[in-house]
Amino acid sequence: MLTALLVLGAGGLGALARFAVDGVVESLTLRSFPLGTLVVNSAGCFVLGLLAGLGVSHHTSLIVGTAGIGSYTTFSTWMLETHRSAEDGDARLAWINFVAGMAAGLVAVLLGRIVGGAG
Repeated sequence: MLTALLVLGAGGLGALARFAVDGVVESLTLRSFPLGTLVVNSAGCFVLGLLAGLGVSHHTSLIVGTAGIGSYTTFSTWMLETHRSAEDGDARLAWINFVAGMAAGLVAVLLGRIVGGAG
C-alpha cells in the first residue's frame, strides 16, 4: 500500500512539474518550436540516466523513475507536436523537432550516467 501511495505522489508531482517547466519555457521562447517539451524530456532523460548511473534500488527506480519521471516526460506530446508541424506543411520543423528530441535525449541519458558514476 505504501508503494502505491508513493507512486501516486511521485506521479502527481511529476505531472505538476512538467506543467510548470513547460509553461515557463514556452513563455520565454518563440511559439514556432516546442522547446518546452524538448527541455522537459531532456531533463527527464538526464535524471533517468543519473538513476541508472547511481545504480539505485528497484524500489527507488520504480518511484522516482517510473512514477515521477514517467509522468514528467512526454513522448506522446513530442510526437504530436512533430506530427502537427508536418500536417501544417512545415516538414523542416517536424524533422528538426524529431532529431533534436532524439539527440538531446540520448546525450542527456549519457551525461546522467556519467554524472552518476557509470561512465
